[in-house]
Amino acid sequence: MFLKCHSRIKDGKEHRYWNIVENRRCGRGKFVQRQVLYLGEINDAQRQSWCRTIEIFDENRERTMRLALFPADRQLPNFAAGFGVQIRLKEMELHRPRQWGACWLACYLYEQLGLDEFWAERLADSREGTCWGHILQTLVYYRLIDPGSEWRLHRQWFEQSAMADLLDEDYSLVEKNSLYRCLDKVFKHKEQLFGHLRQRWQDLFGARFEVLLYDLASTYFESDPVFEETDKRQFGYSRDKRPDCVQVVIALIITPEGFPLAYEVLPGNTSDKTTLRDFLRKIEAQYGKAERIWLMDRGHAACGMMQSIFRSASRRETLGKHSKGGRRDGGLKMDWTKPLPRAWPMWIECRLDLG
Repeated sequence: MFLKCHSRIKDGKEHRYWNIVENRRCGRGKFVQRQVLYLGEINDAQRQSWCRTIEIFDENRERTMRLALFPADRQLPNFAAGFGVQIRLKEMELHRPRQWGACWLACYLYEQLGLDEFWAERLADSREGTCWGHILQTLVYYRLIDPGSEWRLHRQWFEQSAMADLLDEDYSLVEKNSLYRCLDKVFKHKEQLFGHLRQRWQDLFGARFEVLLYDLASTYFESDPVFEETDKRQFGYSRDKRPDCVQVVIALIITPEGFPLAYEVLPGNTSDKTTLRDFLRKIEAQYGKAERIWLMDRGHAACGMMQSIFRSASRRETLGKHSKGGRRDGGLKMDWTKPLPRAWPMWIECRLDLG
């Protein structure tokens, strides 16, 4: 790595901007320079109005003081004699740069959502001194800032972030087995967590939960398909066009603003139209009955199954199904120029433009 200077003439004055760059060897014998750190402008001016200062901590006097940095190849101006310092830019070295701003902001958001207090009551430190709360914080910030696998967090990301400084921890915090064990400890508090987040979203953002969006996704595994019968990795309809791989199905309920209310990981051979009944019961049990509007793809709600659901309970809900080809048998033909009828429950099949 080395320092690179870029000069620019602005308003008749020369400004020099510095970067720390490194050479990357590419194909065909070429080298590409990658910017590692932008240092900005270092004082070249001879006038006080152009002088920029930085604040440093003097360990001997135990107080902060302001200094102005000037390159060693330029003469120190008279007005900066008391606080100007000449530095040898060519001998400057960069040691262990870390991402700080995003990590600090993630800490602030974590506290605003009240997650620090929520988990303090549920994730106590182990007798061996393992701080599960800090491990969970690191996992959450990692997913927010630079999502990846737990192995990548252990091997690479932690040392490139400021998490050790912000949490006053060392590398032992992200021992790979502890990362996976922490996820197991969190899982049993899933419903309580969603209840807590729902309340915080309502307090902070005035979120409303009368309209809910329901959908399914899947993720596949390129692994040996010989598993136990209770394993959720199964062959099924592949949305990823990989019928040769086992998969799991992920069901998610969110609000139009993107706030998740519930999710489930289902076996890979789960049929789309069999999942809705359990999720309606789950939302009612956790958040109570209400006049909700549900939006989903047509494939998630078969006509016979919908009638069975409505007959089995007195729900006051409207279900809107996204139909690509227009109305099908079983849906209601609606005149959208008139107010909706107050007949509950209501099932409307309509064409939605979600793009």
